[in-house]
Amino acid sequence: MDPLDIMSNLDKVHPFYQAIFSADEQKVIGFEILGRTTLNGEVESLGPFFHDPGIPEDYKIEVDDLILSKGLNFLLKNTDESVLIFLNRDADLLMLDHGESFFQLLSEFEQNGLNLSRIVLEITEHNFRGDLDQLYHLLVYYRTYGIKVAVDNIGKDSSNLDRIGLLSPDILKIDLHPLRMTSPSQSYHDVLYSISLLARKIGATLLYEDIEVNFQLQYAWKNGGRYFQGFYLHEPSPELIHNDALKDRLEGEFHQFITHEKRKLELFYKRSEQFNQKVLQSLRNNKQVSDFNELIVQLAEKLTDCCFRVYICNEEGVQQTGNIFKNEDNWVFQPEYYLKNWSWRPYFLENIIRMRNDKKGFFSDLYSDIETGEVIRTFSYPIDEKHYLFIDLPYSYLYEQDGLL
Repeated sequence: MDPLDIMSNLDKVHPFYQAIFSADEQKVIGFEILGRTTLNGEVESLGPFFHDPGIPEDYKIEVDDLILSKGLNFLLKNTDESVLIFLNRDADLLMLDHGESFFQLLSEFEQNGLNLSRIVLEITEHNFRGDLDQLYHLLVYYRTYGIKVAVDNIGKDSSNLDRIGLLSPDILKIDLHPLRMTSPSQSYHDVLYSISLLARKIGATLLYEDIEVNFQLQYAWKNGGRYFQGFYLHEPSPELIHNDALKDRLEGEFHQFITHEKRKLELFYKRSEQFNQKVLQSLRNNKQVSDFNELIVQLAEKLTDCCFRVYICNEEGVQQTGNIFKNEDNWVFQPEYYLKNWSWRPYFLENIIRMRNDKKGFFSDLYSDIETGEVIRTFSYPIDEKHYLFIDLPYSYLYEQDGLL
């Protein structure tokens, strides 16, 4: 894209609007203003123009301000005050004058009736090369006027959670494009899960963007998304979509998601109860065995079709046995694990109390085993008031059981 073509045809630069939908009301809650140009009869995105490091900064600022002005004029006339307005801004360009020109432009519209609490400023944290503390102070200043802050493109490139936490955004925009392009590893899902935990801790709303197919919408719904955006829902357009245009469709799709998830949870509960009975019966069959090391060897043989590691800990997380570990088709006893303390693991002590109170075992969530790197679940079971059995189940077994993946 030749920047001179853009700058000499500013009359052909115009805003498009992409709707953002809510999970709670299934309606449009806002529009993101996006830049487009019409050259040779073709409408083209201005994304390459703004992302080209070789284009002068003042060119980008001029075009950005033009799109912003046209977009705000249109949205003020055609939407009510409940509709949010999402504005992209390059954080480095914003900080050239410490955000003054951008704020001045918004202030002019405020005098003409714009409520600044409708504005959501989108920035991309991982591209910012300036002083993060100065950016933070600018965003705090903007917030005093009601402007909200969204950190954009999380999940597409490397993002530092500590930097995001420092900025304390109101909205985290998670990019789901990688979910469509490849078959993401468990680590990709774990990173998104970590982001969802961060959002909860800092009180931020999750907005999933680049939703292009149904399963991405389902993923976003299942993983804490309150807002959704993408071509699957609404393509950028010079016109606005009605607030309730997709309400019936979204209600139907959410109903399908809920039905699917309920069935999955019911099946998971059933599998948990079945495995609980299987372990209970195995323990009863070995109730004469008093030595814990001998007990885990006996249990491993009986559960050889479904596990690859067995051990016992006390209520403080201190291992009371070695490990019995399946190496290919052979069980190997590993005495070096005796007296290792696992209480530092997330939820370990919480799970001990849960087992003590419920008097039965349960499956952990899916996680990557530290030693094998394999995605597994652990089944935990209370032997008595002070000792707890841990059985690690491999991915191959989980894959064969409906409801465990």
